[in-house]
Amino acid sequence: MRAGAPLIGEPATDSGVSVTDVLTDLSVTTDPAEVGFDADRLKRLDRRLARWVDEGQLPGFLVTVARHGQLVHVGRGGHRDVGAGRPVTDDTRWRIYSMTKAVTSVAAMSLYEEGAFELGDPISRWLPEWADTPVYVAGSELKPVTVPQVEPIRVWHLLTHTAGITYGFHHAHPVDTLYRLRGYEWGTPPGADNAEVSRQLAAMPLLFQPGSEWNYGMSTDVLGRLVEVIAGKPLDEVFAERVFAPLGMTETSFGLRPGDDVDSLARLYGPGVVPMPAPFEEAAHSTPAFLSGGGGLVSTAGSYLRFVEMLRRGGSVRNDPDAGRVLGSRTVAHMVRNHLPGGVDLETYGRPLYAESPLRGVGFGLGFSMVLDPARYGTVASVGDYSWGGAASTAFYVDPVEDLTVTFYTQLLPSSTLPIRSYLRQLVNQALV
Repeated sequence: MRAGAPLIGEPATDSGVSVTDVLTDLSVTTDPAEVGFDADRLKRLDRRLARWVDEGQLPGFLVTVARHGQLVHVGRGGHRDVGAGRPVTDDTRWRIYSMTKAVTSVAAMSLYEEGAFELGDPISRWLPEWADTPVYVAGSELKPVTVPQVEPIRVWHLLTHTAGITYGFHHAHPVDTLYRLRGYEWGTPPGADNAEVSRQLAAMPLLFQPGSEWNYGMSTDVLGRLVEVIAGKPLDEVFAERVFAPLGMTETSFGLRPGDDVDSLARLYGPGVVPMPAPFEEAAHSTPAFLSGGGGLVSTAGSYLRFVEMLRRGGSVRNDPDAGRVLGSRTVAHMVRNHLPGGVDLETYGRPLYAESPLRGVGFGLGFSMVLDPARYGTVASVGDYSWGGAASTAFYVDPVEDLTVTFYTQLLPSSTLPIRSYLRQLVNQALV
């Protein structure tokens, strides 16, 4: 490690370079061997990712590996814009989609720590439109048969995806079809803000009685609206005050802001590195009316790394105990425990649908999935390793056992196109010595 090299999120001590600069250019100042990594074996990760680029399956990538708060590896390859020949750089902005959910969950729990709500409170206390949302039991999307809720939607149901809310892109249930018919597939109706989206979603049936199953859906978007109402301000202001400003996340925002260079945003691609249509591509070019707590953020890798490292530290802004906290350590620990009833995994309790995580051997907490059984999970991992990812194949995970973080960025829809997330754990863990 270079003398005086700062920990991630710590001020520089000897170079005169601010921590913002250090994390913007993702400088690696630590010898991997000093924190238990084999540098040559870490290069296998880059070679695997580069093969996908060379084969025309991945447009480009950026991956970070840190241990004990020291950034030990940054891999970069390919292009942020293949057609224009623009390479991936440290200041590339990425649509992180569902990695937004972790930020929304943290913002919500910061309000919880102030006594603003209890996890068992019905959300209708603040969002009355959800008081009488019916529950689907039979029929088609045109004529659904419904029954009343026997259990109200509670705050913890939103955090754990057990509220009965879905995504239109699942294409697996009549309620999914209803979502698509009303403009909820890969976007939301034009002009609808967070309040209107919540009202429209509440007017459609739930898939099941709240708390009875797990289904990946727009629950975190509703949570974002709940945060707005409780905090009394828009979600972007809540994020800025409670997460971004304390952590110095200056390059994370809902879409591009005025003054942001549109060419810094990586282009979005589908399978075979085929550019996505203009509506997909342009949705992140400006701040939208709907501030999606479930998937609306764009970020540089360095900016989001600050957030992931905060989680690794148990909620502290820096290693300095006097530097302040985003969350208390007990709250973070509670969030990354399995909250599924009986301690079962997602395959047992969830619907067999696409999600940003495998279902076998994996539990779900308050905004994060976590590995319960590495053998059942099927990849080398630590028990308690927690994570989430985004629709364009971005991902992060925190391994509390090994005290490491890994983040990955590309722009490839959908995230099921390549088995990137399992390879990340496989190739990072084999490099530990």
